[in-house]
Amino acid sequence: MLSEVAMSRIAALIKLSGSSVRLIVEDHFPEHRNVGGKYKMSDHSITLYLKEIEEQCINLLGSLEELDEYIAIIFAHELGHAEDQELPGLSDRLDSAFSEMEHNLIALQIEENAWRYAKDILGLGAGQLFDTIVEHSLQAYRLSVQADIA
Repeated sequence: MLSEVAMSRIAALIKLSGSSVRLIVEDHFPEHRNVGGKYKMSDHSITLYLKEIEEQCINLLGSLEELDEYIAIIFAHELGHAEDQELPGLSDRLDSAFSEMEHNLIALQIEENAWRYAKDILGLGAGQLFDTIVEHSLQAYRLSVQADIA
């Protein structure tokens, strides 16, 4: 269950964005991947997976001390997907990519768009913790693109 602080931050982000996105909170991501949040275009919902978010927070920061802020940042990123006007087109291009390099470049663009939105909506709240999470999140996407170029 989300804390009152985390719920308050999420509610404020939804209000600020004007989004009609629906929030779902689950204990675990159903697959064997460490996914903290997921936007689903088909029903315009964001699902947060609490155990995975806690695990990410511990792995990246060493404790759960900043968990509420971590949750807000993950939600802001997923909200970035939800409000990305380019996402439907990028998603179609991703599905029909002719090469692994094209697929990886589109996937990186989708993630960068969501993080850019998150930074804008968080405003001054997008500090060092935000930068750390973004860098960690984008690392695999950037490495895939670099490997394609090499």
